[in-house]
Amino acid sequence: MVSIPKVSYACAFVRVAAAAVCAAALGSVATTASAQAYPGKLIRIIVPFAAGGPVDLVGRVLTEKLTVYLRQPLVIDNRGGAGSVLGSDAVAKAPPDGYTWLLSTGSLTSIGAFNPNVPFDPLRDFTPVTIVARNFGQILIVHPGVPAKSLKELLALAKAQPGKLNYAAAGIGNITYIAAEMMKAMTGVRIADIQYKGMAPAMNELLGGHVDMAFAPTQTALPLIQSGKVRALALTGPVRWKVLPDVPTMREAGLPAYELVGWFGLWLPPGTPPQIVGRVHSETVRALGDPDVKQRFDEVGLEPGGIAPEAFAKFMRQDVSEMQALARKIGIAAR
Repeated sequence: MVSIPKVSYACAFVRVAAAAVCAAALGSVATTASAQAYPGKLIRIIVPFAAGGPVDLVGRVLTEKLTVYLRQPLVIDNRGGAGSVLGSDAVAKAPPDGYTWLLSTGSLTSIGAFNPNVPFDPLRDFTPVTIVARNFGQILIVHPGVPAKSLKELLALAKAQPGKLNYAAAGIGNITYIAAEMMKAMTGVRIADIQYKGMAPAMNELLGGHVDMAFAPTQTALPLIQSGKVRALALTGPVRWKVLPDVPTMREAGLPAYELVGWFGLWLPPGTPPQIVGRVHSETVRALGDPDVKQRFDEVGLEPGGIAPEAFAKFMRQDVSEMQALARKIGIAAR
């Protein structure tokens, strides 16, 4: 009878363990190689607002540079709806391969504080890349048909006609909504809100006289102010903007406790490999440092960002906490 050699369990374990280590090493090499080869195809940047708004402007400026740096086309995919929830949720559920990005506003960290049943967690369901830009605040603008020439006159008009005036915003929880609700909470005025899928359709309604006022981003409001199509009453940031030196801050206009600025961020789906996150971050920072980008941002009241992903994650945690506190303070927290 042929004797079958007996192999000890220890030897068998060593071989299995060695095979596992080898497989893990090969998997690691494959992942690294894949990340190093990134990107190898078109990149889709989801903007969770209607086309033509301020996020689109930021996206167009960035994609011009990033298409060159990454040697692949980047396209803007507008998915407005539900105050930015629909587009953001699409990214939260996208494959973590680096080919789907989210470019949005601080509404990602604020919307859950003001809305029940948001289908994602901003801290758990996204991979932070960086803050792309900050602005000097929102500009309170009114249709020329509104007789108020100052914030004081606007508030007096609102108090004299409770509920008659209205404002446009890009969704509940968006900064354009928060800005107006802060003003209402501080003054006790009753002004109705009308929500849109983005600032572009909101501005169309304002220009058409269907809406009385709005708190709009600097880059959206500026051309309308300069053309005389709307009247600027105040800026929500802590200091005046050099492009509109005659427009006072909300503090100067009569609300000393009022301050609010906005920001734009870049995210990837959850679980995106660190190598890809690092590549996207480094090329985005490179684009933000380009003199042409800096000039174009400055012209519309934006300051380039670029903080590291870890710092952005920390910033987001703090912002979520602050937005929840703000929602409770002004009495519109999600139930």
